[in-house]
Amino acid sequence: METFHIHINGIVQGVGFRPLIYNLANKMKLTGFVKNNSNGLNIFFNATRLQASVFFEQIKLKTPPMAKIISCKLIQVNQRAFAGFFILVEEEIDFKKEVMLSPDLCMCPSCRTELLDVKNRRYRYPFITCTHCGPRYSMIKKLPYERHSTTMEPFGQCDSCLAEYTDVNNRRFFSQTNSCSSCGVTLRMYQKQSTIIANTNEAVLSRINECLEQGKIIAVKGIGGYLLLCDAGNTAVIRQLRERKFRPSKPFAVLYPGLYMVSDDFRLIETETKLLESTAAPIVLLQPNDKACDRLAVNEIAPGLNRVGVMIPSNPLLYLIANDFGRPLVATSANISGSPIIYLDDDALGTLFAIADYVVTHNREIVIPQDDSVVQVSYYTHQSLMLRRSRGYAPSFLHYPATAENCIIATGAYLKSSFAVAVNGNVFISQFLGSGESFESQLMYKNTLNHWLQLYSINPQIIVADRHPGYFSSQLAKELSGHYKTTLKVVQHHEAHFAAVLAENNLIQQREPVLGVIWDGTGLGTDGNIWGGEFFRYDKKQVERVAQFDYFPTIAGDKTALEPRLAALCACGSTGLASDMLKNKFTAVEWTNYQALLKNPKLFTSSVGRIFDAVASLLGLCDRQSFEGEAAMYLQVLAEKYVAENGFEMSESFFDDEKTNSKISTAAFMQAILVDLEAGKPQSYIAAKFLYSLVCVVGTMANRFNCARIAFSGGVFQNALLIDWVKIKYAGLYQLYFHINLSPNDENISFGQLVYAENGLKSADLTCKSVEQKFTKQNIQNLSEVAL
Repeated sequence: METFHIHINGIVQGVGFRPLIYNLANKMKLTGFVKNNSNGLNIFFNATRLQASVFFEQIKLKTPPMAKIISCKLIQVNQRAFAGFFILVEEEIDFKKEVMLSPDLCMCPSCRTELLDVKNRRYRYPFITCTHCGPRYSMIKKLPYERHSTTMEPFGQCDSCLAEYTDVNNRRFFSQTNSCSSCGVTLRMYQKQSTIIANTNEAVLSRINECLEQGKIIAVKGIGGYLLLCDAGNTAVIRQLRERKFRPSKPFAVLYPGLYMVSDDFRLIETETKLLESTAAPIVLLQPNDKACDRLAVNEIAPGLNRVGVMIPSNPLLYLIANDFGRPLVATSANISGSPIIYLDDDALGTLFAIADYVVTHNREIVIPQDDSVVQVSYYTHQSLMLRRSRGYAPSFLHYPATAENCIIATGAYLKSSFAVAVNGNVFISQFLGSGESFESQLMYKNTLNHWLQLYSINPQIIVADRHPGYFSSQLAKELSGHYKTTLKVVQHHEAHFAAVLAENNLIQQREPVLGVIWDGTGLGTDGNIWGGEFFRYDKKQVERVAQFDYFPTIAGDKTALEPRLAALCACGSTGLASDMLKNKFTAVEWTNYQALLKNPKLFTSSVGRIFDAVASLLGLCDRQSFEGEAAMYLQVLAEKYVAENGFEMSESFFDDEKTNSKISTAAFMQAILVDLEAGKPQSYIAAKFLYSLVCVVGTMANRFNCARIAFSGGVFQNALLIDWVKIKYAGLYQLYFHINLSPNDENISFGQLVYAENGLKSADLTCKSVEQKFTKQNIQNLSEVAL
């Protein structure tokens, strides 16, 4: 007999790997031990060379379904003798922290069956879990993953749970989240901050159902934070929720009891069904059918839109609530619009009674807050679009291995904030962390990053930030660089977008040039203007900006992003048709003031996001936005109406291909739209022609710059119809690349910054300098005003 060591890294903790190893070893009569360490899963055992090889292959063949292996190796080590085979739990001495973290996993079918079995001792226990499901990332305090390292530590197991925990034939063998109603987590329901009206699990569940039937709003503590729940068919209570939450039109998500009811109310394709039933259990944007209006107040839930965000319960508490109620529930993050999700009990009891009639909490701490993830599948080509990567997906990112030895922290952007970390060969991307404009979001960002710094004992060699000096994330990066006395690098916003989509599609080492189409709302360019309608060419690790939408003014600070009427005024100018169509959108005083600002603008933009806003305003869809992307969403709905009736074939574009050069004339684009409006052409036709024109420009630029490969990123490419049109028009002509596991919006910026830094990518723009050297104090103030 010799001694061998198997080391496995990846998502290998909290997924039932140790029980599998234990049973395999005992079946093969091997001696040794298996142990979680901060560097992954380690197995030391006595065996012959043949037995060791068979054991190694069996482990790889029978990997637990929730596990994701990055590396797995078998080596012979110094001889040791073991008496039996054990699962070893002890404090580690000194291990390199490189294990990946499991995301929170939705309730598995076995636990769901037990939850509803009146003969089972966990019948209707709202926190039922096993080795295959339950919270992981949201409750881990330190590595490695053991019960005493999580917020389950205070809950000692009763005799029955302990018997399961030590039974090798039980699926809860070594389940770190194991508990039951006798020894586990307990619900409490509050009517006021200090008034408890129910304090046992069943009593709370009963009262929740009564209150929902009465048309009340209830805040409920979930896996990653508090959710607000109310009857999705009750128009009055949904309007009340909007008033209390200061959320006049942004759509709400809807929680259904199960897929059986979703399939009655929505048209589902296989990809959408798989997403709803996946272990991530995200919100999926679905198109309702006529029957949905019988069960949902659709116009109040998603006003002006043709999709509704739908989810089915991801955890047993929500499952019991939804099934007891028996009808869909509005389910939205418990916060005031603009602030992050509330996850601390004291904050919930101190603030949520301004929104909710009742607050339901429980006594298991949430370490890491998370919103629900959001995904969409495009209608025609079935392209999956990650719109928000959070619960169920974050934080480990297995789709890109770090290539550099350096530890890197990339701090991301402003809206849709996230951070990325490369440490010990692994890459992690945080969950969506809100937007940097609110103090609460900044605090959550800092707390989450500090948790990671401690969790992995991070000592970064490189800090990477956006070039915009006014971003909270950029200022934090500067502080971190000073604290750790390390290098601070800045990466231009859109080049980071491009790097992210290149890396996701394994194109960093690509030898042929790739065209990057990067369209969004805002990003500081190297020339001091606000970019957002850019074309880049990537070749041999160099990024060159080769074309753009021509600049137009951006005035009145961030109001241009909030008011599409201002975007229209800036993009169209104020003479001729533009003046006739726009003047009635402003008061006389506003018109005079904005005309004065347009005569001497301080900043210019190439933003396609703002062009979307401008067209939406011209079409009378939206003049003032109450949430980011609202105008663009209405424009998409209108274009989809045309395509549904007429298909994707169009005979003309707003652009003349022969006259289109590296500076695409925004003024000519808008003038052509104004001409169609003046001619009385249908609004749905103009909306569709607008998208088609953008699609045509992509092909024009690909030909101009001789690129057979085209990669797309930026918030504009959250538009599912635009993506479908690109894929349909250019199928077989170009190789097209979109984001796969990340959102095209600014959530991917941190990853792109990390990729840019560790791969040594270079910008062909020789004007790139430190932002602090490049801009005066007044310019920085101007830029801070347009951070949106």
